[in-house]
Amino acid sequence: MLLVARLISACPSSKNRTNSNNESNYPSGQIPATAPRNALVAVSLRAWVSDSEEQLPNTKQKGRSGNTAAFFFFLYKQLRERFVSIPAAFMGVVIIWSTTPLAIKWSSDGGGYLFAVFSRMLLGLLVCLMLIALLSRRIRWRRDALLTYLAGGLGIWGAMTCVYWGVQYIPSGLVSLLFGLSPVVTALMAASWLRERALTPFRLLGMLLGLVGLGVIFEHSSELGSHAAWGMGAVLLSVHIHSASAVLIKRIGSRMHPLETTTGSLLVAVPLFTLNWFLSDGRPPVSLPEHALWSILYLGVVGSVFGFILYYYVLHHVQASRVALITLMTPVIALFLGQWLNGELIEPRELLGAFVILCGLTLFEWGEQWQRLMAARNGDSMRG
Repeated sequence: MLLVARLISACPSSKNRTNSNNESNYPSGQIPATAPRNALVAVSLRAWVSDSEEQLPNTKQKGRSGNTAAFFFFLYKQLRERFVSIPAAFMGVVIIWSTTPLAIKWSSDGGGYLFAVFSRMLLGLLVCLMLIALLSRRIRWRRDALLTYLAGGLGIWGAMTCVYWGVQYIPSGLVSLLFGLSPVVTALMAASWLRERALTPFRLLGMLLGLVGLGVIFEHSSELGSHAAWGMGAVLLSVHIHSASAVLIKRIGSRMHPLETTTGSLLVAVPLFTLNWFLSDGRPPVSLPEHALWSILYLGVVGSVFGFILYYYVLHHVQASRVALITLMTPVIALFLGQWLNGELIEPRELLGAFVILCGLTLFEWGEQWQRLMAARNGDSMRG
């Protein structure tokens, strides 16, 4: 709630908008590509609250539940008057994803990785369903919505299962670093499925540097333990599953609120996590360490609910290959958190591999922009 409040308070009120930017000028589904960003978001928010406005009169005589509906309707009106900041949502995902690898590692202590991921996703689903009920939302069952839930749910199940298994054998900071390669995988998939531009000379060079950095890390993986190579392989498989899910959701193009996307995806994923746990063990742990319990609660509420909601919100508003830039920022933060809070030691060669990967990702995303900037400066100097 504090994060949502900050997002709202950072945005200007609709009272300061001009008539040309008013949401009433852009009917839903008829928004021109050149429309101002606040008008685009205003139309989306108007669609968000329409269902609750229709249902509000039915709740006015239901006592405490009516008061609850009226309170959330007031929040809806505030959201309708203001637009959500995409950069703030982007940074929220960065912060959550930076802390997630360490929390995943801690949550597996005592109960095993399958119980940890199952309990996290079940808790996240319960929170989402509670929010759906409190906010009078409806889960849509049309074809594009079902396809979105399927793509998101299978992505969550496959990617999280691989990550939770792999993090047992490698440092949490290395998990975040390997996930930093998702821009490369996402761009390749987006080029094929979304017709987005991906393979340029600078991007190819960035991919090559990423592969070199991976080679450096894999070559000395034995220093991290006998199963470290398998752990890194599982995380890399998770990257591919995660990227495929993101691009598929973008390709389906279902314009739904992120809470609906998250809830629907978890409705698909949770039964699969339940099946995994029951086939493996199915018995809850007798006791859990305190840090494992708090980690599961953090991941279930913040990671699985607010993290996915913000992620899907950004995914619906930003180019798919740009969304993956989140993972360019998280490895540095995650490496420091792993060393500071968990005593994880990264060998110099692993740091060298990490540095090469980050250089490759930087060149992959901004190499062409730097080239154009330098060409423009050289042109100006020659004219001067």
